[in-house]
Amino acid sequence: MARAGLTTERLVRAGAELADEVGFDQVTVSAVARRFDVKVASLYSHLRNSQDLKTRIALLALAELADRAAEALAGRSGKDALGAFANVYRDYARAHPGRYAAARHPLDAETAAGSAGVRIAQLTRAILRGYDLTEPDQTHAVRLLGSVFHGYVSLETAGGFSHSAPDSQESWTRILDALDSLLRTWPAQP
Repeated sequence: MARAGLTTERLVRAGAELADEVGFDQVTVSAVARRFDVKVASLYSHLRNSQDLKTRIALLALAELADRAAEALAGRSGKDALGAFANVYRDYARAHPGRYAAARHPLDAETAAGSAGVRIAQLTRAILRGYDLTEPDQTHAVRLLGSVFHGYVSLETAGGFSHSAPDSQESWTRILDALDSLLRTWPAQP
């Protein structure tokens, strides 16, 4: 029998909070059970196992990112949209490091297809339409943006840019300028 007050949503949110506090890799059903001061068995009516919990946290993180990105992009285009979108990633990773890591958690094809990751990709492609990119260049550009955003944010949150000048914000701004320039002058296919 499920313990009163415990729901799958509450457990997943608690897992997401725990991920932000101790790291996504440290999240387990046991750790969430300790948070609620219950036995692990109490959670198995809501979660199959730790992998199920991690998948659900990943889905939550993707949905949060997609919602924030959609809100940030409303009414914007071109460089303004690119910057807003990039800042959603950066701000989310800073505020929710565990959830950001969860958004990178591998999902099976069916789960991924039903996730908010699809919305994030659609939003990225909407930005790129403002740069007149068509396929297959649009896919290449989606991969480039994802790589740059994730790479920069990962290095920055690990402290990689804190030991030298210029300030990380200055570099971030210059990188976004460079991406805008690249997207406006995307090389033609050979």
